[in-house]
This record gives sequence, structure tokens and C-alpha cells, in this order.
Amino acid sequence: MIGADAIVKCLEEEGVEYVFGYPGVAICPFYNSILESDIKTILIRTEQNAAHAASGLARVSGKVGVCAVTSGPGATNVITGIATAFADSIPLICITGQVNSELIGSDVFQEADITGAVESFVKYSYLIKDVNEIPRVFKEAFYIANSGRRGPVLIDVPIDIQKAALKKFVYPENVNLRTYKPTVRGHAVQIKKVIGELAKAKRPIICAGGGVLLSGAEGQLRAFAEKYSIPVVSTMMGIGVMPTKHPMYYGMVGNNGKPCANRAMNESDLLIMVGARVADRAVSQPDLITENKVLVHIDVDPAEIGKNVGPAIPLVGDAKHIFEDIVKEEFTCEHDAWIETLNRYRDTMGKKRNPDPAYVDPAEFIRLLSEKMDDNAVYAADVGQNQIWSCSYHIVKNGRFLTTGGMGTMGYSIPAAMGAKLACPDRQVVAVCGDGSFQMSMMELATMRQFHVPVKIIVLKNNYLGMVREYQHYNYKDHYSVVDLSGSPDLEKLAMAYDMKFMRLFNMENAETAIAEFLSQDESVLLECIIDPMDLV
Repeated sequence: MIGADAIVKCLEEEGVEYVFGYPGVAICPFYNSILESDIKTILIRTEQNAAHAASGLARVSGKVGVCAVTSGPGATNVITGIATAFADSIPLICITGQVNSELIGSDVFQEADITGAVESFVKYSYLIKDVNEIPRVFKEAFYIANSGRRGPVLIDVPIDIQKAALKKFVYPENVNLRTYKPTVRGHAVQIKKVIGELAKAKRPIICAGGGVLLSGAEGQLRAFAEKYSIPVVSTMMGIGVMPTKHPMYYGMVGNNGKPCANRAMNESDLLIMVGARVADRAVSQPDLITENKVLVHIDVDPAEIGKNVGPAIPLVGDAKHIFEDIVKEEFTCEHDAWIETLNRYRDTMGKKRNPDPAYVDPAEFIRLLSEKMDDNAVYAADVGQNQIWSCSYHIVKNGRFLTTGGMGTMGYSIPAAMGAKLACPDRQVVAVCGDGSFQMSMMELATMRQFHVPVKIIVLKNNYLGMVREYQHYNYKDHYSVVDLSGSPDLEKLAMAYDMKFMRLFNMENAETAIAEFLSQDESVLLECIIDPMDLV
């Protein structure tokens, strides 16, 4: 068995079904060996999207996503996808080919120090120098990626290591890393303190982040919130922790969040932040969330607790285990007046819009789309105005809402939706993007066609980089610079080129009929919605 065979065997041992990637000479031994495996390879059209597709698969399946690219530009191209996964705490294994071991550092053809380049945004990285280390490295890498605070792990494998023979292949049964011992169970004393504060609180609230979804704790959190009538808000990455129409859910917080959600968090006397970074997009003024309230911060990563704001009660551990322990405790709490106040805020503090009837209203369109989507559908939102409209108006039932909140990477939605669809072929998957973000990943229509991945795509077209144009509208008095998307392709002709069904919607007059037809198709569909170029989120 050579190194490339060993890598494939490791992936089989970990139950990997798909590898997303793009071959080159330095990774060819691996791609040659994988032909003898049942693992399916997906040829994406640019390396960044290999990581995004692996991310989409990981987020809906709970498994580790895998991508594999070549050295030099292949490795550097995948960096943006790795950084995106790191910012959103998504478990990935990123395999990169590398030049011959003895040539590393010689600046030979397609050499790049990829382990050095990604150092600040991987959970861990390996450069394999001994072929016999491959089983141990891969066992550790999968464990590191999918435990504690999840994240991407990079494994750089020189081509000569891929070709070298192993003495013996033995895949380890266990991992024992002396310096890596993530805390899973919450400290019993800290849990008692949280319960004590809950019993006293008159205005408690839970702010749930993406960590709740990553730990699979949404059921436990929901049961706890329902049992004690504790209201819940979420960060952008936490959307889907509660169904949008759940009576105890009050929406997304942050700069573009719902006014009632922000007000609820500000006025609470006990704020439980769980699986959420206290970052600028969700909490623009961290000091405010400690004023006149008790802050409890629950996170599996101890480095996040106290990083931006000091909690009164820090609690390190996995959200699922912590809420399983908390819900076992019996206590009483009384805050009916608080719930009544929040319900009044929700009823009276909605955003007011005045859309131009000549165009599709993205807010109403997304609401109608959500109502008609399957109960367990996956909605992948890109970055830009489309993301904010999606966060504000998409209705999560019992499905998933995917987007990138930490890095805000345009072009994310289509490859992430592909990964999600491959992971869950029986679920409806819709990608929503703007015409700017669409053009950052439209090459993946070829991947969808080649591998029969029936993702449905919606493009909200306004011929602008809408979010930047809106920023320039407010901050530069309509002095627009480098945001005009003139020259964009005719999407009808583009869809025809990829043998894809195309639809176009000019206004809301026939929106319900168009949405019903769009969702009824078994194959991929590209729906273009013409929106007001001057619309604001």
C-alpha cells in the first residue's frame, strides 16, 4: 500500500462519501487511488468552492466535509473557503498536494507554503513527512475537526509521500492528544449558578448562536425554552435554532436584526449567550450587554468566553450536554409580564417597507417562497443585500438556513447548496443570491449538470453590488464607486448553455404561481427576479 492508498483507506474508515476537489500533478496519486474506492469525487470548477461545498455537506449531515486540491495555486485558491469555514466553525478536512519533500523551500514549480499561509485560520495543520504517519494524522485530523469548537484541519501531503510504500496500515481506534482535551460537560457548580439566576430573573432571554446547531442542541434548547417560557433570539448563524414562527422566538439580533430582538436583549436582566461569539455584527457595543444585567456565556471554546466582554457566569462546555443537564434541574421562575412586553414589541416594531410595484419585492418574495418550501427544506443564502433580506424574511420551519456570517464570503450559496443536496438528496435545496455573488460561483452550474445535483437557484438581480451601493448611499451621499454590474450575462442564455430550465419574474403580480412552478420541478431551475436597483435592506 502506498501513501495515496492509505489516505483513501483513512477516508473510508471515517465513512466519507464525497470528496470535492480539483486535481493537479501534486495530488494525482491520491485521485488515482480513489478510483478504486466507493467514495464519490466531485469536480468543482474552482478550488474555493470545494471547501464551500464540503461546508454545505458538513452543516446538514453533521459529518466532516472533505476537499482535496493540488499544490501551489490549487492550495492558495482554496484558502478563502478554509477561512470561511474557520470563521463559521465548520468541520472540514482539506487535503492539499505538495511538491517533493526534498524540494520544499526551493521555490520549484507550483510550490506554496500552504501550512504557513493558513496558520491563522485553521484549527490545526499537518505537513506529512513520513508515509507511515498517514493513519495517525488522519485519525487525529478528523477528531480535531469535529470535536470541541469545530473547524477546518489542513493536511499537506508531498507527492513523494503519496507514492511511498507503508510498512503496515493500521488505523488507530482512539486519539490521545496530550494538549487537546476539549471540555464537553459543563461544570456542575456553574450550572447551579445559572439556575439560581434563572430563578431570580424577571426578564431572562437566551441568545443562541451557530454553536447550538453545530452541537445538535436545538432540540434541547427548544425544550428548555418551552418548559420555562424563556424567550429566545439568535445571531445570524443561529437562525434555525427555533422555528421562525415559534411563539418563544423573537428574531435575529445585530446591526441588521429585528428591532424587537435587539430591544429584548438590551432590556433583559439575565442574558444567556450560548454558542455565540460576542462579535460586532451581532453586538455592536459589547459593553451594553453587561449593563444592568447578568451575562451568562456558554461556549465550548474557552477562548471565546471573556474575549470581547466579561460574563458574570462563564460556562465552558458543549451546548447539547449543558442543556441536557440544565433541563433535569427543577426550579420555578415567573416572568409573564416580560413575555407580554416582548409580544407587544414583536407586534408593533416590524420594519416598514414601501416597495416599488414595478419590481419584485425581495422581502415579500422570500416570505412567499418560504411558505411554499418543504417543511425540512434547506435554504442557502449568499452574502450582500440578499443575505439580509433572507435573514429577515425567510421562514424556517424544520429545515436548515445556511449562510456565512463570520467571513461574509460572496459566492458561498451555490456550492454550499450543492454539498447540502448531495448530503441529503431527498430534501429540497434552494440557493438565493444576488447577481454579484452569483457571478462568483456561476461556473458551478457545470458541476451541477455533470453530477446531476438538482439545486434550485434564485438570483435577485439589481445590476449593482447592492450592499456596497447601499453603504455608499448612506456614507458617501450616493457617490457610487465600482458597484455597477453592467456587462453581466443574460441569465436566460446562460441557463440555456448549461441545459437548465430558466424563469424570470419582473414583479409580484404572478409571484405565487412562479414560485409554485419553480419549486415543483425535479431538476435544477434558475429563477431571475428583477428587483429595484435602489431598494434598501
